[in-house]
Amino acid sequence: MCAAVIFGVLSVFFPNRIVLATRWSLLAVFFALTVVGLFSYLRHARSVSTLHLYTAISIYLLLGMLWFCIYCAVDIISPGSFSSSGNVTDRQSELLYFSLVTLTTIGYGDVVARQEQARMLAALEGMAGVLYIAISVAILVSAYRRENSEHSD
Repeated sequence: MCAAVIFGVLSVFFPNRIVLATRWSLLAVFFALTVVGLFSYLRHARSVSTLHLYTAISIYLLLGMLWFCIYCAVDIISPGSFSSSGNVTDRQSELLYFSLVTLTTIGYGDVVARQEQARMLAALEGMAGVLYIAISVAILVSAYRRENSEHSD
C-alpha cells in the first residue's frame, strides 16, 4: 500500500501514463492480496458468526475495487477501451460503476468494454463474481453444518 501511496503522490506532480498505470496496478495488487488474506480467513471458519458474514461482504466489495483498479490501469494504458452512452464527467466513477455492474453480472450496457483485452477482463470479472458467491455460500454452509453437528454431539 505504501508503494501505491507514493505513486499516488507522484501522479499528482508527474501525471504521465506510466506513473498513473503503475499507481492503479499497485492498488490492484494491494486489493488482490487483501482479498486472498480475507478469503483464507473465511475458508478456515469453523463456525458462522456475524464477523464471517461481514468478511464475506467485504471480500465481494474488494473484488469490485480490484477490478475497478485493473480497468483504470487498462484505460490509461489503452485509451478507448471502455465507452459509455452518455457524456463522461468522471471516468473513474464510470469505471467503478462498470466494475460493480459486471461483478454482479447485471450488465446494463450503458458502459461497454470496446477492446478485446477489456472485454476479456470484463468476462473474467463476471465469472469471478458468480464463482465467489457460489464458493463463499458453500464455505459458510459447510461451517454452519459443522457448527450444528458439533453442538448436537
